[in-house]
Amino acid sequence: MDMITQIAKMIDHSLLHPTMTDEDLRLGCALAKAYNVATVCIKPYAIKEAKEWLKGSDVLVCAVIGFPQGNSSISVKVYETEQACKDGADEIDMVVNIGKVLSEDWGYIEKEIAAIVHVTKQHKAALKVIFENDFLPEDSFKIKLCEICSKLNVEFVKTSTGYGFVKGTDGKYSYEGATEHDLILMRKHSAPGVQIKAAGGVRTLDDLLKVEALGVTRIGATATAAIIEEAKKRFGIEGGSAAFIDTNTKGGY
Repeated sequence: MDMITQIAKMIDHSLLHPTMTDEDLRLGCALAKAYNVATVCIKPYAIKEAKEWLKGSDVLVCAVIGFPQGNSSISVKVYETEQACKDGADEIDMVVNIGKVLSEDWGYIEKEIAAIVHVTKQHKAALKVIFENDFLPEDSFKIKLCEICSKLNVEFVKTSTGYGFVKGTDGKYSYEGATEHDLILMRKHSAPGVQIKAAGGVRTLDDLLKVEALGVTRIGATATAAIIEEAKKRFGIEGGSAAFIDTNTKGGY
């Protein structure tokens, strides 16, 4: 696998902003197909359409569950996951119940993740468990989540949704996303077979290479075109897909 393909196959191209129209999603899938990324991470209602738009490529479809707040009941998350898999999702990004994490109700959290794992394994879909680290003030929460996910053999643990804004004392909302500290922590406390996905703030080629060096194998990104075009320039590959301008300017990841 050449360097450009390696970089592209680290990217889940994010198409999740609530204001994205069907045309935005179609164009986003065209961009993902042109750049041969790992997946498009898409709203669940558009899974079937995304499968059609991506035909003729090996770009997979990833659906989000309990997104972005993680508040749905276990049974609802299970139903969402079953439906997404039936519609053709190859990967599932599921937000844990953050309030239950902060309550340290680890029995509930293990039951929730185990229920989703049961569905994804049946459908041979990869599961990424989203922690939303900006909402978790202590490392102990993240470490425990890594341990549970390792015990249950999930495929990935993931830092963030891209939408976990925290209100500061000044009343303004801020967001860190995938930090170096958290990525090192998650790699250290996850089993070797559990991969790490960084989401939030990975917007340039240098950002991607930096998190890759920390053990990350997948990123969530909206700046896909910019990252891959920069890689082509840096590694001496002419041309590219200049006609495919990254239209995903609405935030997230």
